[in-house]
Amino acid sequence: MAEQESLEFGKADFVLMDAVTMPEFMANLRLRFEKGRIYTFIGEVVVSMNPYKNLNIYGRDTIEQYRGRELYERPPHLFAIADAAYKAMKRRSKDTCIVISGESGAGKTEASKYIMQYIAAITNPGQRAEVERVKNILLKSNCVLEAFGNAKTNRNDNSSRFGKYMDINFDFKGDPIGGHINNYLLEKSRVIVQQPGERSFHSFYQLLQGGSEQLLRSLHLQKDASAYSYICPGAQLKCSINDGAEFKAVADAMKVIGFKQEEIQTVYKIVAAILHLGNLKFSVDGDTPIIENSKAVSVIADLLSTKAELVEKALLFRTVATGRDVIDKQHTEQEATYGRDAFAKAIYERLFCWIVTHINDVIEVKNYDTTVHGKNTVIGVLDIYGFEIFDNNSFEQFCINYCNEKLQQLFIQLVLKQEQEEYQREGIPWKHIDYFNNQVIVDLVEQQHKGIIAILDDACMNVGKVTDEMFLEALNNKLGKHAHFSSRKLCATDKTLEFDRDFRIKHYAGDVIYSVTGFIDKNKDTLFQDFKRLMYNSSNPVLKMMWPEGKLSITEVTKRPLTAATLFKNSMIALVDNLALKEPYYVRCIKPNDKKSPQLFDEERCRHQVEYLGLLENVRVRRAGFAYRQTYEKFLHRYKMISEFTWPNHDLPSDKDAVRKLIECHGFQHDVAYGKTKLFIRTPRTLFTLEELHAKMLVRIVLFLQKVWRGTLARLRYRRTKAALAIVRHYRRHKVRAYLREVVRRFQGVRLLPDRGRSIPWPAPPKVLRRFEEALQDIYHRWRAAELIRSVPPEALPQLRAKVAAMELLKGHRADIGLQRAWQGNYIALKPDSPQSSGSFTPVANELKRKDKYMNILFSCHVRKVNRFNKVEDRAIFITDRHLYKMDPMKQYKVMKTIPLYNGEARSARHGHQPGAVQPARQEMHRLCGDQDQPIPTGFHQAPLRLRPLRAGQLTAPPLAPGLGSPSPHLGLTGIHREMLSCDLSGA
Repeated sequence: MAEQESLEFGKADFVLMDAVTMPEFMANLRLRFEKGRIYTFIGEVVVSMNPYKNLNIYGRDTIEQYRGRELYERPPHLFAIADAAYKAMKRRSKDTCIVISGESGAGKTEASKYIMQYIAAITNPGQRAEVERVKNILLKSNCVLEAFGNAKTNRNDNSSRFGKYMDINFDFKGDPIGGHINNYLLEKSRVIVQQPGERSFHSFYQLLQGGSEQLLRSLHLQKDASAYSYICPGAQLKCSINDGAEFKAVADAMKVIGFKQEEIQTVYKIVAAILHLGNLKFSVDGDTPIIENSKAVSVIADLLSTKAELVEKALLFRTVATGRDVIDKQHTEQEATYGRDAFAKAIYERLFCWIVTHINDVIEVKNYDTTVHGKNTVIGVLDIYGFEIFDNNSFEQFCINYCNEKLQQLFIQLVLKQEQEEYQREGIPWKHIDYFNNQVIVDLVEQQHKGIIAILDDACMNVGKVTDEMFLEALNNKLGKHAHFSSRKLCATDKTLEFDRDFRIKHYAGDVIYSVTGFIDKNKDTLFQDFKRLMYNSSNPVLKMMWPEGKLSITEVTKRPLTAATLFKNSMIALVDNLALKEPYYVRCIKPNDKKSPQLFDEERCRHQVEYLGLLENVRVRRAGFAYRQTYEKFLHRYKMISEFTWPNHDLPSDKDAVRKLIECHGFQHDVAYGKTKLFIRTPRTLFTLEELHAKMLVRIVLFLQKVWRGTLARLRYRRTKAALAIVRHYRRHKVRAYLREVVRRFQGVRLLPDRGRSIPWPAPPKVLRRFEEALQDIYHRWRAAELIRSVPPEALPQLRAKVAAMELLKGHRADIGLQRAWQGNYIALKPDSPQSSGSFTPVANELKRKDKYMNILFSCHVRKVNRFNKVEDRAIFITDRHLYKMDPMKQYKVMKTIPLYNGEARSARHGHQPGAVQPARQEMHRLCGDQDQPIPTGFHQAPLRLRPLRAGQLTAPPLAPGLGSPSPHLGLTGIHREMLSCDLSGA
C-alpha cells in the first residue's frame, strides 16, 4: 500500500483505518486536508479534496515519479489513477474510463485537466509529429470549451455548465491518435438570466475585456459589461478568472485546433449579436408590436449576415400555415420577448455544439485499419456537472441531479453491488454489506409512462394550454404514493413547499425542492421556425451550417421533435451504457467548504458529501473483499512464465489447477481465494510481487527470443551470403575470361600494324582486374617501346637518350623542349657572328682543349645573366666532357670561371680558387652565377653530381646534353639553372 507517507499525514488509504466508522473517516479526511494531502485512496478509488489554492504537485518531476508505477507504490494522486487506467488499457488492450464525480465546485474540471496533462506527458516517446498534434489539440480543447461552457456560480468561479465525456483513442503502441468529445445539456438559460451572485458564460466577459478596440468597434460593442441586459447582473462581480488573459489564450487555442480566421470572427459576431439581442425592447403601438431601439436590429442583422427587415419580421411576427394558406401572426409584447430570449439561447447552444463538432472533426481517428495498425483502444474521461442544490432549483437542476443519480447508480453497480454479486457468483465466502441503492430514484425520474420525464412529456404534448401547475397536479396524481416524492398537496403541513409550485425528491445526495415554474417551456424548448429559416438563409456559411432544419418550408409537415428532457435522458442512458462497457476508475471529488477557503474544513458539509457519495460503504466493501480478481485463463496468459509448471504450456487438468500450482510454488496460497472462474487476490502486495516476477522473467524471455531470432537471422544471412558469393565468384570468372578473350581478339596481329596497336582502344576491365590491366598495359608499352627503339639507327641512339633524359628532368618546367628536331650542341660555333660576341670562339675552344685535354664539346650557347643587383650582363656557357666554363663574349670569350665536372682539385688558381680546394659541382654552380641564396631545382642540380670523366661518345649528363637549344633573349630568372630552363627550344 501507500507506505511512503508518514502516519503524521493520516492513513493514505481509508481501507487501512482501524475501525470503519464515520467519525474515524472524517478525522482522517480532516487531518490529510490540513496537512496538505488532498488525495486519499479507497482501494482503486481516489478521493480528492478541493484545496482552493495552487499546489506544486503536478510538475514534470511528479509525473516521472508515477510513470509506470503500480497503483499503491506511490502516495495517492490523480496521476496514480491515470497511470493505472493507461496501463490497464495498454497491457490488456481493454477500454478504460475515469469517472470524475462530485458537487459543483469540488474540483472535477481541474481533475480532468490534470489527468489529460498526465496522459499527454507519458505518451509518444518517439516524438512523432502527428501524435504531438493530437495531444496538443486535446489539451487546447479544454481551454476553448471552458470559455464557452463554464461560468461563475455561487459555488465555483469556473463551474462547468455542460457535461463532457472525452474518449481518447490510442494505437497498439499506446500513443494517442485521436479522440471524440460528447457534450451534454448546456445550461443555455444562463445566457438570458443568472441567479444573484452569478455570471453568464465566460465568453461574453472575455470578449468585452480582452477584445481589441478595433475588434469591439467592428462588433459595435463597448467594454462596459453593465451596458448589456443579458450579462449586466454579473458585470461587477469579482471572479478569479482573468477575462483579458483568457481571451488571448482561447484565441490562440482555436488557431492551434484548426479554426480558420473567418470562423473565429464568426464566433465573435455570434457572441456580440446575443449581447445586442438582449438590449432589444418591445412595445405595442395600438395593436402593432414595435421595436423601440430599431438601430440595434441593423447591428444584429449585420453581425448575422442577413437583412434588417428579415430580423425585424422574425422578432415581431410568426409565420403560420393554415391549410394551404400562410399568414403572418403578430406577436404580443410578451411573445416577442419570449421569442427573442429563445433565439438568443438557441443560437448560443448551436454555437457551442458547432465548436465541439469542429474539434471532433480535427481530432477524430481517420483511416484507421485495425488489421494493419492493431487494436484501437480507448480511455474515457468523464467531467460532468455535480449534484446541485440552489435556493431556486428549476428544470436544469432537475436534469443535472438526475445525471448524478445515473452516475451514482453506475458506481453502485460496478463497485458495490457488482462486487458483492461477483463474490456470491464465484462461491467466495462473503459478509453482506448494506448500502443505499438509488435505482428507485432513477426509476422515479426515467421510468416509461410512470416517471417524471414521461409525465412532463405528456403535459407538453397535450392539446390546448397546459400550465406548469397542471403538470404538478399530474405528478401528484401519479406519484403521490412514491416514498421519494412529495409536494405541498401531499404534505399539507410542510411549509417549506409552496402550493402549486414546488415538489421534493429525496435524492441519494439529499432532499431537493424543485419549482415547476418554466418546466413546460424549457422542456418544449420552443423556437419559432422563422428564426431557423432566418439563420439558414444567412450569407455566412458557418451560420447556415448551424441551422440545417431552416431549409424546410413553412408548409412542410415535420415529425414532432423530442423534448429536452427526453433527449437528455436518452443521452444519459447511452453514456452509462458506454461507461459500463469499460473498466472504470473513479475520482470522487469533495469540497471542504462553501467559502472557497484553503484553511476551512466544514465537518457537516463534508460528512454530507461522504454519505451521499457512498464512500464509507465503499471502504467496507474493499475491507471485506479482494484487491484484484482475474479469470484463470487471463491470469495464466500474463503470469505463466514465472513458473516452470506452466511455461510455456501446462499439462494439468484445468487452468484453475495450473493457477493453483503457480500460486503455491511462490507461496501466495494464504492470500488468495479460488472462485469458479476467477482467482481472487486479497492484498496488492501479492499483485506487486507477481508483477515484479513477471517483469524479471519477461527480460529473460525477450533475451531468449532475441537469441533464437538472431540465430535464425544469422543462418539466413549466411545462406544468402554463401549463395551470393558463389554467384559473384562465377560472375567474376566469366567477366575475367570475357575480358581476356576481348584483349586477345583486339590485339591479334598487333606486331604487323604500323603503330604497333597504339590506336587500339583497351576494353573496360572488371573491377577485380584493374591492377592487372595496369600491369598488362605497362608490359605492352615496354614491348612497343622496344619495338620502336629497335627501328632507330644506332648512330641516333645517343641523342635519343639525351632527349629522353632532358624530357624527364625538364618535365613541367618547359612547354617545349625541342624533341622534334636534331640537337646541335655547339651553338656558338654554328653562329660565330652572334651579336653578343666580339671575337672568335673557335680559337678559344681549341686553346682550352689543348690545356684541359677534353675530348668532346657537349654544349655551348650565349646567355643573359641578371645578378643580385638586377644588372644584366651577356655571358657564354661552354661545356665539355671535363669542365664547365663561364665566358665573357664581349672580351673575346675570356674564361671567367672554370668548374670541373667531377670532385677533385681545381685546375686553375687564376679563377679565384686556392690550389687544393675541393668544391662540389653543385656549390660551384651557385657561385659561378652569383646565386648562392637560391636553390637549384631538383631536376637540374642533382644531375651534375652524377658526372664522371667521360670517354669519347659517352653521355652521362642529361641536363647538359648537346643541343639544349639556343639562348633565350628574355631571361627573367637569375642563375644558370634559370638560364637553362628558359632556353628557347621551340625549334628543336
